[in-house]
Amino acid sequence: MAAASETDQILVKRIRSGDTDAWGDLISRYEGRLLAFVESRIGRRAASEDIVQEAFVGFLNSLPNFDGRRPLESYLFSICAYKLTDHMRREGRRPALPLSAGADSGGEWQLASPARAASSIVRSGERRDLEEKSLVDALRQQVERWKERGDWVKLRCNELLFVRGWANKKVAEELGITEQQVANFKFDFLARTRTLVKRQALSEDIFPELYEE
Repeated sequence: MAAASETDQILVKRIRSGDTDAWGDLISRYEGRLLAFVESRIGRRAASEDIVQEAFVGFLNSLPNFDGRRPLESYLFSICAYKLTDHMRREGRRPALPLSAGADSGGEWQLASPARAASSIVRSGERRDLEEKSLVDALRQQVERWKERGDWVKLRCNELLFVRGWANKKVAEELGITEQQVANFKFDFLARTRTLVKRQALSEDIFPELYEE
């Protein structure tokens, strides 16, 4: 256990220092466990992958305030559980029991009550619209930037990852690049998206993970 903790501390230090290879190592180390955790609860692979991706983005957002003495695994599962809960609420379901932060957390979900207030439905719809517009704007800026620079491999890579939903290994084989390059492109894309979204100065209620302390 101590060795694992030390490994995580070194990994976090590498990420903070700007080592892009470290981001790929983080994903390789925890993506499978987080995906198993989410998929066991909602049973849908594509949605589970989206939630895990959001969890990694949430970790990136909160990294400046992350206490390195805290176990990295439990912290990632905490973020993932939050994202999972948020996803269920958007679908009109809610946790019957609070989600805990560990990989062995229990929890069943049920349909939200038909008596759910109309105002809350309107608010959730407005928030979803704002989220979509914000992300579309951020993505458009990135695509235009790649085109201006002629970064066609990077554009194709992220298209295969996030539009087609391919795994890193399959993308690497398709484009004739290494899996590490794919991981680096993914990290750059996520970091840039975070920056562009935050520049829009939206309410903290829209993307709360951008403002986590």
